[in-house]
Amino acid sequence: MTSYLELVQQALHLRDAGRKLPLGGLPPCPRVSVLPHAPVALIFSPHPDDECIIGGLALRCLRQSGWRVVNVAVTQGSKKDRQAGRLEELRHACHFLQFDLLTTAPGGLEKINPKTRAADPAHWAQCVAPIQRLLAEQKPRVIFFPHDLDWNSSHIGTHFLVVDALKALGPAFACHTVETEFWGQMADPNLMVESPAQDVADLMAACSFHVGEVQRNPYHLSQTAWMQDNVRRGGELVGGQGGAAPDFAFATLYRHRLWQNGAFVAHYQGGRNLPAAADPAALFA
Repeated sequence: MTSYLELVQQALHLRDAGRKLPLGGLPPCPRVSVLPHAPVALIFSPHPDDECIIGGLALRCLRQSGWRVVNVAVTQGSKKDRQAGRLEELRHACHFLQFDLLTTAPGGLEKINPKTRAADPAHWAQCVAPIQRLLAEQKPRVIFFPHDLDWNSSHIGTHFLVVDALKALGPAFACHTVETEFWGQMADPNLMVESPAQDVADLMAACSFHVGEVQRNPYHLSQTAWMQDNVRRGGELVGGQGGAAPDFAFATLYRHRLWQNGAFVAHYQGGRNLPAAADPAALFA
C-alpha cells in the first residue's frame, strides 16, 4: 500500500465483501464453563440487537471471568408484526454468544419512554414491576443499561425504568452499574474496554442473526468502525484531555458506578482503561 486512496479503497472493498457474508445460521461460539453460582451480569436491552452492540464488556466477563451473562429483552420492538420474529432472532443471537435470555412480558414491554413515565404512572408502574422482580431474583453483581441521554426514546426510557426498579428495591439492594451508549454519546464515560478481534467478530456475527433488521440497514458491518472511533474518543474522555490513547484497536465506552443506599455513587475517581488481557472481574471487586 502506497497511498491513502488505496487505504480507503480497501475499506470500501471490505464493506462490499462483508455484505456477502451469511446473516445468522452460524454455529455457536465455543462454550465457556460457567459455574452454577457464578456472578451474574444482567444486560437490560431496550431492543433486540443491543446485546450485540454494547456487549463487549459483558462478553469478556463471560469468557475471561466465567460469569453468567443474562440478556433481558425489555421490549421486542414497536412493530407488532415483527415482535415474534425479533424474539426468535434474539434467541439465536444469544445462543450464539452463550448469553442467557429472559423476557419481561409477552411481546415485550410497551411504551417505554420518558413521555409514558410522566403521563401514565399506572402503566409505568406495571412495567417497573417485572424489572424489579428480575433484579431481586437474579441478584446481579453488575447491570448494563443505557445512559439517560442515549437519544432514542426507548433507550432513555429503559434507563429510567431500571433506575425506578432499583429505587423500588430499597436501600438494601446494591450492585455495580454500567451505563452504555449507542445512539447518543456520553459526555462523561469513565471506562474504556478493549475487545480482542475474536470478540469483535463474534459480536458482529451475533448481530447478523437479527436478520430482519440488518437486511434493512447492515449496521453490523459498521461495528468495527464504531469501536475504532470509541478508542479515539475514549483516549481523552476517559484518559484525560491531551492524554495519549492506549494502543487499542477496538473498544467500547461505558460509565461505571455503584448503586448503594438507593442512589448512584462513584466507584473510583477519574477514568480507567481495561486492556484485552486484563481480568474484567477486577473492575467489580
